Amino acid sequence: MRSLIVLLVLCAAFSQAALGQQRPTLVDRIVAVVNKEAITMSELDDQVAMAERQLRRQGTPLPDHAALERQVLERLILVKAQLQLAKENGIRVGDVQLDRAVERIAENNNMTLAAFRSALERDGVSFDKFRDEVRDQIILTRLREHEVDSKIQVSDNEIDLYLEQNKDAAKQRTEYNVAQILVRLPDQASPERIEAARAKAEKARTEALAGADFAKLTATYSDGANALKGGELGWHSEDRLPDLFTAAVKDMQPNGISQVLRSPAGFHVLKLLGRRDAAGAAGPAVKQTHVRQILIRTSAAVSDADAERKLENLRERIVRGGADFAELARVHSEDASAAHGGDLGWLYPGDTAPDFERAMDALKPGEISEPVKTPFGWHLIEVLERRTAGMSPERRRLQAREILRERKADEAYQEWLRQLRDETYVEIHLEDR
Repeated sequence: MRSLIVLLVLCAAFSQAALGQQRPTLVDRIVAVVNKEAITMSELDDQVAMAERQLRRQGTPLPDHAALERQVLERLILVKAQLQLAKENGIRVGDVQLDRAVERIAENNNMTLAAFRSALERDGVSFDKFRDEVRDQIILTRLREHEVDSKIQVSDNEIDLYLEQNKDAAKQRTEYNVAQILVRLPDQASPERIEAARAKAEKARTEALAGADFAKLTATYSDGANALKGGELGWHSEDRLPDLFTAAVKDMQPNGISQVLRSPAGFHVLKLLGRRDAAGAAGPAVKQTHVRQILIRTSAAVSDADAERKLENLRERIVRGGADFAELARVHSEDASAAHGGDLGWLYPGDTAPDFERAMDALKPGEISEPVKTPFGWHLIEVLERRTAGMSPERRRLQAREILRERKADEAYQEWLRQLRDETYVEIHLEDR
């Protein structure tokens, strides 16, 4: 029975000179079983090779191959468990949506789809496998929204308390760029398991203090989702970091290494990559733009070319023919603003999709953009007016709600992942060579 688990496929090798002799050749084997699904050695090898390419592009020294292999396998197990749950919940991504996502990735790299495909293949990445990876990432994002983000609640009392605690930090606040090594712990871990995880985190910290490359250490030791990206969490203000992290880094100097920290998710080792001062929540006056739009969504029946052409015609009617933008928006726009003549009100930086914001910022009041493509469809944008003003109380409350929601969601997601891993039946056969 064990050989059936270890050997996934056996093929008989024959030769004309030695007919009758059969030598089994190992084609692939199972390295893990996740619930009722297998992870094969070829899948693991592909992911390890992809991880090594990513680390080389980042200039990160490669960790020990066996250590990287174990880390990648654990991530594959967690991804497999999430995809299984997504399937049970009926979460799917159709080919049309997937095609658009891949096209946006190519556009973000300033390439045509054909050029992007060629670049992938030059890098040794199959285009079909890349599409599968993108599909999986979209599914995982939807699963998180379904299982975690949609259940996060922020009360008015929490907002009031946050605003009261941060009222003295309105003019200026500190932002931190932090990287972490996370050694995840299962729920109700035994004392032996806890000590083993603590020892692993301490070993990583000792190597970091000795000058080892932190990005290499994250690839070797971290169970975090960003382990192959140096563990970097990006720039966050104090209020957007977990309280545990803020307390650890606020007195650290850049490139400093924290003590081993314990949270419900496991053990953490932090490195402070940098700090900077930034405007506070109610900080200085900011540029606001009063804008309206006409949105045409694409679908199986409406292609990108159709949507772009329709907006070009509408723009021509407005610019050359004197048609009223608001009236055309009421008739043609496909979002909730249509009832208000496409009026989106006063927008702050970051309120819209990046492509929309870039096009909007390039316009003078009274100007109308060419058709602009975003993940939501195609837009015709008109800037009505601009102003520079402080943040309104309503806007500060909205921002506070988003900060608290983001913080809660990140912590809840880590806890959810830990619980999912604990509840998943897993057999590992990596050492069955």
